[in-house]
Amino acid sequence: MMKKCLSFLKREPVFVISFFAALVSALFIPPDRQWLAYFDFRTLSLLYCLMVVVAGFRSAGLFDSLARTLTRRAGSVRLLGMVLVGLSFFSALFITNDVALLTFVPFAAVVFTMAGESGALLPVVVLQAVAANLGSMLLPVGNPQNLYIQSHYDLSMDAFLRMTGPAWLASLVLLAALCFLLPGRKTQVLLEKGGEPVKRDLAVFAGLFVICLLVVFRLISWPIMLLSVVVALAFYRPSLLKKADFLLLLTFVCFFIFSGNAARIPSVRVGLQQLLGGHEFWVTLGLSQVISNVPATLLLANFTDSAKALLLGADIGGLGTPIASLASLIALKLYSQTKGARMGRFAAFFLLVNAALLAVLALIFHC
Repeated sequence: MMKKCLSFLKREPVFVISFFAALVSALFIPPDRQWLAYFDFRTLSLLYCLMVVVAGFRSAGLFDSLARTLTRRAGSVRLLGMVLVGLSFFSALFITNDVALLTFVPFAAVVFTMAGESGALLPVVVLQAVAANLGSMLLPVGNPQNLYIQSHYDLSMDAFLRMTGPAWLASLVLLAALCFLLPGRKTQVLLEKGGEPVKRDLAVFAGLFVICLLVVFRLISWPIMLLSVVVALAFYRPSLLKKADFLLLLTFVCFFIFSGNAARIPSVRVGLQQLLGGHEFWVTLGLSQVISNVPATLLLANFTDSAKALLLGADIGGLGTPIASLASLIALKLYSQTKGARMGRFAAFFLLVNAALLAVLALIFHC
C-alpha cells in the first residue's frame, strides 16, 4: 500500500499538492454556497472536450502519418531535427504542449535510432520540450493556463493574440537559430509506410474540434459544445470519452477551491495582492519554477487584473526548471525510457537551453 502511495505521489505530484492545498483551505472556509462560484466550468468543459477530440485524432493516425511524411524528406540530421522540433512547436498550438510531446518525442526516438543518429536525440528532445512549451502560447487552446486566463479575464481572440503574438514569433526565431546548431551531416531514414488516416474519422473529429474553437471564439456557449461532443462520441466512438486526463481536471478543481478560499481569507488576500502589486510577471514566472505554471496561474488570477502580465509570466515561465511545465516532465520521462539515455547530460543541456531562452524572452517581454 505504501509503495502504491509513493508511486502515485511521484507520478502525480501536482495533483497531490493541489488536493492537500484544497483540503487545508477548507479548514478555514468550510463548504458553502459560495464554493459554486469558484469553478470555471467553461475552462473545465473545454479542456475535457479538447482532450477527447485530440485523442480521436491520435487514434485515427493523423499525427503519425504527418510525421512520417515530413521526416522522409529530411536528408540531414539538422533537417530531421528541425522537422521534429517544428512538429512539436506548431502542433502544440492545437493539441496542447503535453500531447505534442507524448506524440512526437517517442517518434523522434524511433527516427533517430533507425537513422543511426542516437547521439543527436538528446538535444532534439530538449528542443522539442522547449518548442512545445513556447509553441503552445499563441492560442488559448495551446495549454490549460491559456484557456483559463482567456475565460477568467473574458479576453477576445484579438486581444489574446496581441498579448501572445510577439513572444510567440520571437520564440520561433530563437528555436530556428538553435536548430542550426545541430549537426549538418547527411542521413537517411527508411521508415515503413504506415496506414493512411481514416477520412471519415478525420471528418468527424475535425467537426468536433471546430465546435470547440467556436467556444474559444465565444460564438457558441460551452454547454452546447459539451453536449455535442459527448453525444457525438457516445454514438461514434464511446471509448474516447474515457481518454481525457481526469487527474488534470481534478487538479483544476482542487486549485479552484484553494484559490477561491484563499481569496476569502483577509490576511492571505492582502498578502498576495501586495506581493503582486506591479510585479505580476516576475511573481508568476518565479512561482512557476517551483509549482509549475498551471497551478501558479490558478492561484494568482484571483488577485490581479493584469491579464497580460499573468499570461506571459506563466507561458514564458514554463521554461526554466523541469517542474516549471508539466510538459517538460513528460519529455524528461520519455527520454529516460530510450535506450542509452544519458540523464546527466540531458539535465545539464535542458537547464542550459531553458535558462538562456528564459532570460532572453523575460528581458524582452516582461511587463
